[in-house]
Amino acid sequence: MKKLVFDYAMKLSFSAPVTDHRFQLRCVPASGPRQQVVDIKVSVAPETALETQNDAFDSVVMTGLIPEPHDSFEYSVKGIAFVDNDHTKPEDFKPLYRFDSALTIPGASLKSLIAHCKTEIAESQGELSVIDQASLVMQHVFEAFTYTPGITTIRTTAEEALTLGKGVCQDYAHTMLSVCRHLGLPSRYIAGLLGGEGATHAWVEVYDQDRWVGLDPTHNRLVNDEYITIAHGRDYRDCMLDIGIFSGANVTQEQWVNASVHEQRA
Repeated sequence: MKKLVFDYAMKLSFSAPVTDHRFQLRCVPASGPRQQVVDIKVSVAPETALETQNDAFDSVVMTGLIPEPHDSFEYSVKGIAFVDNDHTKPEDFKPLYRFDSALTIPGASLKSLIAHCKTEIAESQGELSVIDQASLVMQHVFEAFTYTPGITTIRTTAEEALTLGKGVCQDYAHTMLSVCRHLGLPSRYIAGLLGGEGATHAWVEVYDQDRWVGLDPTHNRLVNDEYITIAHGRDYRDCMLDIGIFSGANVTQEQWVNASVHEQRA
């Protein structure tokens, strides 16, 4: 088990004042099967009342409205997470994680990788466990990509990213999800925090023996106690940390993000 202190902050700067800004935040890590979260502090500027509830995936969702003119919007979430992968609690199986989602539908590139992985698994003659199979997929995804910020967007599909052979953690995760699901391995997308990233991170969990096991294709390793889960879902679109709409003419925006995680020892 590790005691991790985390601090995540985001700021939007608008080119002109906006009004009637409605937003939804999915940025608070929740207690769950592999982590307990305490001492959460959330701040939003401009200040406004927040309504909090859990979505269908049990992620914490906060919504708010800022009607008055403002030229920036920012929030921060701080807290402590006790993470213990060795004692992850069981969860009920949900069939939806077996199927393609909007960002993981395979095309030619993914179908080729799926076929290659199927062949390697078949050649093992049943000697590979579920996690061994997922690790094999992870290795191939890791080798298929060159980590390249700025070349993909939040709308880039797994097929598009794999064809490029370039992308960021979201693209690695979507590609691994697609392959795993077509190998019969139920898997889900995780948005969270990892020390040293400077921003949020994404990885994959595969269902095995009543528990979800994390694998990080960006770093080609099993998830350990250094990872904090914020949200999970079918793909990125179920785990967007912040979305919103506002009124303003020809307004552009710039985003700044900073995330820090460090272990606090007794």
